[in-house]
Amino acid sequence: MDLKFSEDDLQFQQEVQQFLAENLSADIVETTSQNASVFVEKELALKWQSILVAKGWAVPSWPREHGGTEWSPTQKYIFSRECYLAGAPMLIPLGLLMLAPVLMAFGNEEQKAEYLPKILSGEQYWCQGYSEPGSGSDLASLKLRADADGDDYIVNGSKIWTTHAHMADHIFCLVRTDNSGRPQQGISFLLIDMDSPGVSVEPIITMAGDHEVNQVFFENVRVPQANRIGEENKGWTYAKYLLEFERGGGFSGPLISHELARLQRLYRDTCESVENFDPRGDFQRKVARLEIDHKALEITEMRILSSVSGGGTPGPESSILKLNTTRLEQEINQLSLDILGYRALDMDPVEGGSPYRPDPVSAVLPRYLNNRAASIFGGSQEVQRNIIAKMVLGL
Repeated sequence: MDLKFSEDDLQFQQEVQQFLAENLSADIVETTSQNASVFVEKELALKWQSILVAKGWAVPSWPREHGGTEWSPTQKYIFSRECYLAGAPMLIPLGLLMLAPVLMAFGNEEQKAEYLPKILSGEQYWCQGYSEPGSGSDLASLKLRADADGDDYIVNGSKIWTTHAHMADHIFCLVRTDNSGRPQQGISFLLIDMDSPGVSVEPIITMAGDHEVNQVFFENVRVPQANRIGEENKGWTYAKYLLEFERGGGFSGPLISHELARLQRLYRDTCESVENFDPRGDFQRKVARLEIDHKALEITEMRILSSVSGGGTPGPESSILKLNTTRLEQEINQLSLDILGYRALDMDPVEGGSPYRPDPVSAVLPRYLNNRAASIFGGSQEVQRNIIAKMVLGL
C-alpha cells in the first residue's frame, strides 16, 4: 500500500488546515484538551458539529444523498488526522456513526426521512441501550422485554452503562421479543423516545468523578411497533452490524498520533519545570515502540476504510483495531502517569460531575481511570480475541 499522498490529496490537506484555522476557535480547543472522559460534553460536540454541518463536512462516511462528502478513504483519513492534530473535539458517534449506518442499511424510507436529518442537525441526540445488569459481553442474554400490544410494544427492564443517557432525547435499544428459540433469535432493534412515560435515568459516577454513564429504567413504556428497525426478532443481525462500526468505523490512528504528541509535550514540560525529575530511563524506547505500533494501526485502519469505501463493512479487522487502539491508549496513559508521579494525584472532584479539569495535567489521572474501561466497552478484549480467532484465524 502506497502511503504517500497525491498532489490532489496534499491540496485537500491544505484546504482542511485552512478551514480549521478559520473555524476551530481557541475556546473549543482548550475545553477539548481538558476533557478526561470518552466523549466531550454535549454542548461542545454539538457546537463543533453545527460548524461542520454548515461546511458539509460533518459525516464523511454517509452517502451524499444524506449529507455525506463522497471523499476517498485517503481524504477521510487526512480530515480526521488534521482535526485531531488541531485539537478539535470528536463528534459524539452514537447517532452519527452507530445508529445512522443501521438506519441506512435496514431502516425503511419513512424512518430514514424521519431520523437521519435530525441526527445530522443535532436536533435529536441519541444514546445506546445495549448492556444490561448481567448482560454485558454476553449481550445475547439480555432481558429487556418488549411485549406486543396492538400496534405498540410494552417495554420493561433496564439498560446500564448508558453513555449520555442523561443528555439524550432518544435511545436505540436491543429488546427481547421472543424467548422460544436461541437467545440471538428473539432480539429486536427498537427506537425509543426518552420522554416516554415510564422511562427514568439514574446516574452512575465513575472513579474519575465524572457523570457520563447511567442506568436507564423502563416501566411499562409504550413504544410504537413502527419504531422497530427491520424485522421482528432479527435485531441481533443489526446489532452485530452496528458493533462493527462502533469498534472500527472511525479513525484511531490520528487519535493515537494526537495522544502521543500530548505525551511528548508532557515529558518535555516536565523536564523543564520539575527540578527533581529524572529524565533518564527507557522513556524514549517505550515511545519508539508506541510509534511503531501506531504506524501498524494506521495501515490496518486504511485497509478497513478501503473495504468500507468499496461497499463492504469493517469486518473482523475492526476487532484488531479495537484491541490495539485500546492497548496503545492505555500504555500512553500509563506513561503519562509515570512522568507525573505523585503530581498526577491533583485530581479534585469537579462540581456537578463535569469531566473538564482546570488544565491538561490534572486530566491525566481521570483520563487513565476512564480508559481502563476501554478494555470492556464496545466489546471486551476477550470477545474481540474470540472474533479474531474464529473469523480471521479459522479456529
